[in-house]
Amino acid sequence: MTDYGWPFLWIVGQSLALMIVLLVSLAFLLLADRKIWAAVQLRRGPNVVGAFGLLQSFADFLKFVFKEALIPSSANKAVYLLAPLITFTLAMAAWVVVPVADGWVIADINVGILYLFAISSLGVYGIIMGGWASNSKYPFLGGLRSAAQMVSYEVSIGFVIVTVLLTAGTLNLSGIVRAQEESIWYFIPHFPMFVVFFISALAETNRPPFDLPEAESELVAGYQVEYSSTPYLLFMIGEYLNIVLMCAMTTILFLGGWLPPLDVAPFNWLPGQFWFAFKVIAIFFMFAMVKAMVPRYRYDQLMRLGWKVFLPLSLAWVVITAAVLQYFDLAR
Repeated sequence: MTDYGWPFLWIVGQSLALMIVLLVSLAFLLLADRKIWAAVQLRRGPNVVGAFGLLQSFADFLKFVFKEALIPSSANKAVYLLAPLITFTLAMAAWVVVPVADGWVIADINVGILYLFAISSLGVYGIIMGGWASNSKYPFLGGLRSAAQMVSYEVSIGFVIVTVLLTAGTLNLSGIVRAQEESIWYFIPHFPMFVVFFISALAETNRPPFDLPEAESELVAGYQVEYSSTPYLLFMIGEYLNIVLMCAMTTILFLGGWLPPLDVAPFNWLPGQFWFAFKVIAIFFMFAMVKAMVPRYRYDQLMRLGWKVFLPLSLAWVVITAAVLQYFDLAR
């Protein structure tokens, strides 16, 4: 084994460990999502497979894997199968720059935010390809709506992140957390942007009340209409990975990442990984509560909110943030 081989194997091992942790965590977060929704509606939710239904997600996984994968006869088979694989791969690749604790990150690159922008932009292609390759009007229209929705709210999310970058003075995700350690968590000075980012994350990931492409009656189930078995499972895993990624980004940008709420005992006795996971789960709980409680928007309301409310507000906040930092000489 050459000297270059060991670092490569170390990175591969880290990547596999991250993938396993993410997929297992995703199984229980999906169960929590269903349980919270059931509790709000005074139902029991999944409770048969395993104690308290803890193995329900794994049973669903086996069901999807062993079902027959049906491909429409008129579909472009190569693109049809490539679309969910692209969605899953890009959703998983985005996590390599996410720090779960100080030094606990696979790729601690200085342009981590730009990397996430690139990955999220490419993720749209998986949805468009899935809708187009099915060779059916319903998934094609659903794919177009999903793409338009994601692109619209990516603009607002981009401006929100710019305000945080101006304040932190770095594009490195670990550096953003360390900047909050030196001052205050950014959800306090940037609370309006925290709200905009949270709502935009719901729209970006097709979560209720913005799950229009999958819920409108004329589109049946959006771009996933013709998918079944493992390809459908890859789409769903990619979607939930993006949801948890948005929870992690909210934690890093606004809630101090792995930092404890107070740097005193007993808070600082717990490791940073605990606080990061705790905050991600808390944001995911908010995602689940919105799904259970907020009525669904119409598509015109969704687009108006993104372009006429969030875009001007986030753009104005960028200007205000830059002016305040320059005037008080706070720029890093």
